[in-house]
Amino acid sequence: MDWDPVLPDSLVLEIFLHLPHDAVLRAGLTCRQWQAVSRDEFLWRELFYSYYRIPRSVPRHPSAVSWYREFKRLYDCIPCVEVQTLREHSDQVLHLAFSHRGHRFSSCSKDCTVKLWDTERQDGNISLVHSTSMRQFNWGYTQFSQFNPDDTLLLVSGVYLGPHHSSSGEIAVISLDNYTLLSRVRNKPYDVFGCWLNETHLISGNLHWIGNMTSCSVLWLNKAFQDIESENVNVVKRLFKIQNINASTIRTVMVAHCRRHDNPDLLLDYEAQSQARRQKAEQDNQHHPLLFDLGASDSEEEEEAESEEQCGTDGRSHGFSSARTPQPTISGLDHVIHSRKHVGARELQIETQVAQMMGRAYTKAPDPSLIDPSEPGEGEDKTYLLFTTGSLTYSPHQIGIKRIKPDQMTTSGPVLGEERSSEEFFDSLDHVIDIHGHIIGMGLSPDHRYLYVNSRAWPKGCVISDPMSPPPIAEEIDMHVIDLKSLREERRSLRAHRAFTPNDECFFIFLDVSRDFVASGAEDKHGYIWDRHYNICLARLAHDDVVNSVAFSPADQELLLSASDDSTIKVWRSPRMVRLSQASPRQLRPRSLLPSWLLRHKNSTFSGSVNGKAVSEGWKKPSEGK
Repeated sequence: MDWDPVLPDSLVLEIFLHLPHDAVLRAGLTCRQWQAVSRDEFLWRELFYSYYRIPRSVPRHPSAVSWYREFKRLYDCIPCVEVQTLREHSDQVLHLAFSHRGHRFSSCSKDCTVKLWDTERQDGNISLVHSTSMRQFNWGYTQFSQFNPDDTLLLVSGVYLGPHHSSSGEIAVISLDNYTLLSRVRNKPYDVFGCWLNETHLISGNLHWIGNMTSCSVLWLNKAFQDIESENVNVVKRLFKIQNINASTIRTVMVAHCRRHDNPDLLLDYEAQSQARRQKAEQDNQHHPLLFDLGASDSEEEEEAESEEQCGTDGRSHGFSSARTPQPTISGLDHVIHSRKHVGARELQIETQVAQMMGRAYTKAPDPSLIDPSEPGEGEDKTYLLFTTGSLTYSPHQIGIKRIKPDQMTTSGPVLGEERSSEEFFDSLDHVIDIHGHIIGMGLSPDHRYLYVNSRAWPKGCVISDPMSPPPIAEEIDMHVIDLKSLREERRSLRAHRAFTPNDECFFIFLDVSRDFVASGAEDKHGYIWDRHYNICLARLAHDDVVNSVAFSPADQELLLSASDDSTIKVWRSPRMVRLSQASPRQLRPRSLLPSWLLRHKNSTFSGSVNGKAVSEGWKKPSEGK
């Protein structure tokens, strides 16, 4: 005998709308009627917006097939479960970098080692493969590393301890075939870090003071190794020579390979972009849908010689402090601090005015065609050199953009680059974006379309009268998003993480971007994960000290690493991946009613958090009926 439902569907739906999502899922296990109502799209749309506190003006991600599955993606696919803690480093861990295939990653630390790790063990655990100490080369510590595009070479950047306690930087290139050191390159200031341009060439920096507060940054292209059959071919070539004023310098270089950007846009400023699209639709008399781009699948030569002699000495660094070093005072400002003791403020102001006039007179004019955005489907692929810089103070507060032309991507030709007239002593920047705050981190999206920037804001309307006294900075870290297609900053920024060090002790906090998520470290002893589409913070990852770096696996964005001053590297996986790794083959069979995300074990407890809430609920398979 068939029984009519005790309650009509509309009343059950109304009740479910007042329940939290976990209660709705448990109620759906009761009978077929309640299970059907518990999967209602209107219900999950309401649950989605209320649980994640997303403005209703933000549309659902267009690749999502249902509200229920989109809720599940944000809840179940975030790498917030701590599955392993790596303790092989003996001091603060400063940086993490994955290989492009995701099979290896490297870590740099104040213990002056660079370590390589394997992520493809059958048991799912990460293991140490190789460790190299750089103390033999008189390094203070390693600070940054990067795999070349074909994962055959590793760039390692560190702080070189020179005589009289002065510090500059050095870059080492290590072969990943046999872990041999192939070359070492000077890098000044050390927080230029360095980066790969292609498989065989890397970019480094040098700094020359030409006044008390005026300097010149030279960016060099270096071949990673010297071929035996090409001993007469240049291994270095000057890329750009850029004037700095007001004690500013170029730091944190990175390369963006922009592939025409034919993909749809990632909307981070919904109202402004919706209005722009409506205006364009009125002009074109046709409708343009809101689209998102989260992806569908996974004399300098003398100074150089002098430096090489210093680098070649067999000195050792004993007794250096392992405490965090204030970067601004050590990476290029000793000269300025010394000058201020002997030169008055009026003289420094006159120097800046003269430097600005000289810069305007002796700087090569930019080529507008090199930087103008192309229409979709038009133009050519572009390669940009991105870096932090400034014009008002030593504190890095601007993003400089310089296009690298195809003929500049090799060391062949004159060592000092293309011929230039006597009136073109400096290269101009193609584009500058002012962040109005102290920049403490940058990261590119996987398609190199978007640049994410960590900064600590200056007070609104502040005026800088002394370049050596930048404005106070906020404790809140803002994450800005810059579209490298339009070369403009989106108005909406991400915020949740915090930092506490003052301006003159600020240090770099590395962030990373995956297809769907962006993550960052912070000084509040946590890492953070946001969704790139909805602009919401999804998880906080706990450490015992400052989190310096995070890194998503390029092969699986549900695997995340975090590095901290507590000397550990933590490995985080999503709840979904944890269940799959623990399930038996029988449990991995497809379910007929609800997907596997409902099969969370009753006794499972996770150390991470999602949307600020602990993840520890249990899930059961629904019954077939009453």
